[in-house]
Amino acid sequence: MRAAHTLVADPLEFGMGQGPLHGVRVIEFAGIGPAPFCGMLLSDQGADVVRIDRPEPDPEGATMGPARFNILGRGRRSVALDLKRPDAVEACLALIERADALIEGYRPGVMERLGLGPDIALARNGRLVYGRLSGWGQTGPLARTVGHDLNYLAITGALHCIGLPDKPVPPVNVVGDFGGGAMFLAFGVLAALHHARATGQGQVVDCAVTDAVASLMSSLYAVKAAGRWSDERRSNGLDGGAHNYDTYQCADGKWVSVAAIEPKFYAQLLARTGLSDPGHRALTDRALWPQMRIRLATIFADKTQAEWVRIFEGADACVAPILDMNEAPRHPHNQARGTFVDFDGLLQPAPAPRFSRTPGAIQARAPDIGEHNEEALADWGLSSAMIAALFERAGETTPERKP
Repeated sequence: MRAAHTLVADPLEFGMGQGPLHGVRVIEFAGIGPAPFCGMLLSDQGADVVRIDRPEPDPEGATMGPARFNILGRGRRSVALDLKRPDAVEACLALIERADALIEGYRPGVMERLGLGPDIALARNGRLVYGRLSGWGQTGPLARTVGHDLNYLAITGALHCIGLPDKPVPPVNVVGDFGGGAMFLAFGVLAALHHARATGQGQVVDCAVTDAVASLMSSLYAVKAAGRWSDERRSNGLDGGAHNYDTYQCADGKWVSVAAIEPKFYAQLLARTGLSDPGHRALTDRALWPQMRIRLATIFADKTQAEWVRIFEGADACVAPILDMNEAPRHPHNQARGTFVDFDGLLQPAPAPRFSRTPGAIQARAPDIGEHNEEALADWGLSSAMIAALFERAGETTPERKP
């Protein structure tokens, strides 16, 4: 299940650096959620990402079990440092001097308290891109308060648009934390890297999940500004209000998605289901949507999902089966593209997007904490004396690489 443009490294070897970001050095301060996902994205495209871990795992983040199950942690090298020790902070600053970018996902003020804030970091490396990811951003009245994906969606207008007529419904956190925060941080870091290489000037990238989600809502705010969006959930064309943009249950209890927005695609939906809508009146007449939804629901309930897949095969009707996470990797399209790969015995999404000249790759499996203590620091040019002082003075040893 591999695509030609998505090569996969040996899970036990590190350092291929395969991808368009080959040669870019990134320091990631260990966290949970969107910041690690950003690190994964950069690593998948060839960046050398060194993750600074606590010597002991964060109990709030230790939910994955063995490291190999931590897909978001793949492709890094791990250095475990006790940042309460001045020599560990100095080691981080030595790495910062050699880095192109740094990413962290802590609450505002944490890095400053550690002595690793952007003022100190940029004083040591004026070309550094300092990426900061937080829910509320580095400024504003909520900046230092706790929150999670659902809260960030709530204040941007996004959550109000998602759900049933009588209740907003929590989507899985791909919308805010990952589609918003992590993706916008990756975009911001790469934009700032482009500027740094052109001018020699680094800068801070303040990426707030709330800002990112608001940006993702741009098209809906545009529709609302034009007077074509109602604040009443499931009364609009793209929020499940329309019969031609909704989900329907099949005879076997499985579901299909229908997104026949344009008239030419709607015509194919009518033809394959036998639904009657003379003149396509229901596309624009919202009063007809409820009765048309009932009719479509009755039609789809008459056959299994597999039967509907066969009926719509080759049709431009914008109908697709709704697959669970066991079924999705087996879908013929995903198999043909290698959208999922079996890496180190673990099925996981392949690197995206695809590059024709410099394809990315999963660089290595997720590391154990401190697995690369000496190797990574030596590769980045830290002296053997500094490395020895970090790990030998406290009686620490570098963990053996696990097969």
